[in-house]
Amino acid sequence: MTFSLKPSLPGRAQMAHHALARCALGAIALAVAGGAVAAGEPVIGLITKTETNPFFVKMKEGAQAEATAKGAKLLSAAGKADGDNAGQVTAIENMMAAGAKTILITPNDSKAIVPSIKKAQEKGVMFIALDSPTDPMDATDALFATDNYKAGVLIGEYARKAMAGKPAKIATLDLFPGHPVGAQRHNGFMKGFGLPAADAKSNELSKSPEIVCMADSYGDQAKGQTAMENCLQKNPDINLVYTINEPAAAGAHQALKAAGKDKGVLIVSVDGGCAGVKNVKAGIIAATSQQYPLKMAAMGVDAGVAYAKTGKKAHGYTDTGVTLITDKPMAGVPSKDTTVGMDLCWGNK
Repeated sequence: MTFSLKPSLPGRAQMAHHALARCALGAIALAVAGGAVAAGEPVIGLITKTETNPFFVKMKEGAQAEATAKGAKLLSAAGKADGDNAGQVTAIENMMAAGAKTILITPNDSKAIVPSIKKAQEKGVMFIALDSPTDPMDATDALFATDNYKAGVLIGEYARKAMAGKPAKIATLDLFPGHPVGAQRHNGFMKGFGLPAADAKSNELSKSPEIVCMADSYGDQAKGQTAMENCLQKNPDINLVYTINEPAAAGAHQALKAAGKDKGVLIVSVDGGCAGVKNVKAGIIAATSQQYPLKMAAMGVDAGVAYAKTGKKAHGYTDTGVTLITDKPMAGVPSKDTTVGMDLCWGNK
């Protein structure tokens, strides 16, 4: 999962920005819902963080393919940017008006979206979170997602073996404060590396003396580059970089290359997009934990069709899998090479 967040706008500008986001999203959802629904045809909504991110593009493709195969109608909408909760609230309202009885959502704001979900559930709508949980996690009926803590553990274990006992000076390029996915990947990485860390239930980033710099990247390449530049100013001897995702890793690499340090620093990441796997193959990223958005979406649609036919709701958490991808495997850490990674990646190949 990649991320990007536009800077907040002050005062009236911010209000206008939110109003425009709501109007735009309403138009998106209504446009998609405009087609006639056949009698008895299950109507399923999909609301992603954004509509341009390759991760969510692939998720939508998977949902549409499964809906077509199962005879369901898919409505889709997305936030204007990661963090756009108001847009997702509007999309929920529009999809309910269009007859959706199941809504799949990757929440932009894990807490702020909960009241809207609860309101819809009271009217019989089943909610399934894809990729990112709500806070609390049980605010949705079910969650189909990568085990983000495990994804972090895998790259942490890999990094520990790759460092071969060399004292680590670590920079973490995280998401932003309080996001469950960001915390789970960060803390999982620390756990895998052998550092004291909170468990998967915590939304707080753990700290350790070995981590000499922690910076928010918002999962964005440009912000990742700036974060890495700032970390290098703080400690030029950084030799290990954990990043929330592969765009942030690409940004970190650019900063390290500009500083003449790209050959001596190990970068590990999470996502498994095609661009990221190519960077693993090129040696820019040492290893990444790959997740599977198409599978999440297909499972969500299947659950929606089952609910429409039987009234039985999906329940609890389903792990959609994670695989460590690297061309330099480490003993004791299960992994696949970039050939496998490219076969299973998402985005432009």
